[in-house]
Amino acid sequence: MAAQTQKAAGGPRMAAREVRIIGGQWKRSKLPVADKPGLRPTPDRVRETLFNWLGQDLDGWRVLDAFAGSGALGFEAASRGATEVLLLERDAELARSLNSSRERLKAANLRVECSDALNWMGRSAPARFELILLDPPFQQDLFLPALRAAAPLLAPGGFVYLEAAEVIVPPPELGLEAWRSGRAGAVHFQLLRRSA
Repeated sequence: MAAQTQKAAGGPRMAAREVRIIGGQWKRSKLPVADKPGLRPTPDRVRETLFNWLGQDLDGWRVLDAFAGSGALGFEAASRGATEVLLLERDAELARSLNSSRERLKAANLRVECSDALNWMGRSAPARFELILLDPPFQQDLFLPALRAAAPLLAPGGFVYLEAAEVIVPPPELGLEAWRSGRAGAVHFQLLRRSA
């Protein structure tokens, strides 16, 4: 908000923050983080934990980053060799920024789509992804709706990663079992696995 006020007043625009990719072929590359309310990139320590759980090599994996934001999670997956990574972001300005980063890194295995995540997942083909990354805006309480939309899109044995303000217990009918979990400050993060 401060950046918009300064721009409107003709003052200097606030510099964007950055997040670094921590592993894979683009290790240490920076991604811009826009100054937008509610945008909180997944911290380095949490991303490192997640990819230690999953393994460092995602060769052959198809990945969906459903609430992409800064793109930190999706770019990490692409950097670690995922065959296909789709980033969904409904904010057009953020989607343009993600595409700029994709072009700069020459990330041929990564695609960005400006779309509402829940709507997109609701009309997607089933069993399409080995990994779905969910980090919805905390203030909108989309955790269970996002899990419900994501579960059918997972291939058997596939994983859903979820960041939330609290531990979310998936309803049994989704066929998702708790695999790993952790906490970093006020953020709870979970890795759930679809029954094979």
